[in-house]
Amino acid sequence: MKKSLFYVCALVITTFLSCGVKQKGNAVITVKNNLDIPRAFETVEILKADLNLTENQNFEAVEVRDKLKQVLVVSQFVDQDGDGAADVLLFQPKLEPNSEKQYELVLVEAGTAPVAKEYCYSRFVPERTDDYAWENNKVAFRTYGPTAQKMIEDSVPGGTLSSGIDAWLKKVDYPIINKWYAANVKEIGYYHKDHGEGLDNFHVGSSRGVGGTAVKKDSTYYISKNFTEWKTITNGPIRTSFVLNYADWDADGQKITEEKHISLDYGNNFSKFEIHVTGTDVLSVGLTLHENDGEITENPEKGWISYWEPNYFDSEIGTAIVAKKENMIASEYYVTSMKDRSNLYSQLKVDNNKVVYYAGFAWKKSNQYPTKASWEKYLDEFALKINNPLEVVLKK
Repeated sequence: MKKSLFYVCALVITTFLSCGVKQKGNAVITVKNNLDIPRAFETVEILKADLNLTENQNFEAVEVRDKLKQVLVVSQFVDQDGDGAADVLLFQPKLEPNSEKQYELVLVEAGTAPVAKEYCYSRFVPERTDDYAWENNKVAFRTYGPTAQKMIEDSVPGGTLSSGIDAWLKKVDYPIINKWYAANVKEIGYYHKDHGEGLDNFHVGSSRGVGGTAVKKDSTYYISKNFTEWKTITNGPIRTSFVLNYADWDADGQKITEEKHISLDYGNNFSKFEIHVTGTDVLSVGLTLHENDGEITENPEKGWISYWEPNYFDSEIGTAIVAKKENMIASEYYVTSMKDRSNLYSQLKVDNNKVVYYAGFAWKKSNQYPTKASWEKYLDEFALKINNPLEVVLKK
């Protein structure tokens, strides 16, 4: 049984896909929702390796069709292993409470598949030193590379020394990364002002921002420096994903190695972080407290922690960490006199040198979750879905 984001896929495939959308004998995907809430924006992954395709059948000609409505749904191919050929097919089903739905995999002719905008996007940004930035239709983030670190170490103005995660606050559902960076080249500081689409006024510094990592030793939290290498995996209508590597770092004598696999799916306020780490059995993941004038909520027994800032400039903002509840073993409201080092931390269990969690935010002016109550309701439901993934069976 293969476990993936929000689903468990038990595969029983005894046939190959038929050609054309009107043929019988297509592989059928049954998706089941066992919760009392409707579900959407949860991504199902279909692996090429699990399909018995013949030599003349092209995986990238496969589309997903709603079996009842007989209409194709938006999907996305991903070359996960980087060999130049797609090996994963993504789509997002919509289900009512306590229901199931069926989809078919069909081979279609070129030009007949639904066209969807590339809402989920990420890239390396050399024109702003060496940021890596990512976004979807809800939120945007960035973090910082080795050139920005070296500038600080060499006392060159304009650098950034941080492995924290920055939040870019969007009011719009369309992509803004390229537009804001291009405008910032012409007018330095452009994206720090709201021109109608949102802005970056989220201070990170050496804090953990929204989901940066740390290792606690005794009463001290140790952190890495900037990422050293990056690799974009995919962009598209459903998901953007990439990998960031970090130089080995020291946690009071413990050598820590860290590689971050980060993805952001359509319709979600949370990036998914899959951290490959050695040197520790527990990884701490934090939320910056900024001026420490907000409201903290610690629910490790449910698998989430949150920080709500009711006095965020002229607005409000909520940030959160969510994980499977058996993996979030504790939390800590950590306040120190060190600049930017006060964070609300979750302590996550390292399992086989890997930690998986979700980190994200909601800004009141985006009108997504404008109150603390609406934000925490979303967190409850998001955590519930993570702990009760969709059931997905693919068979003839």
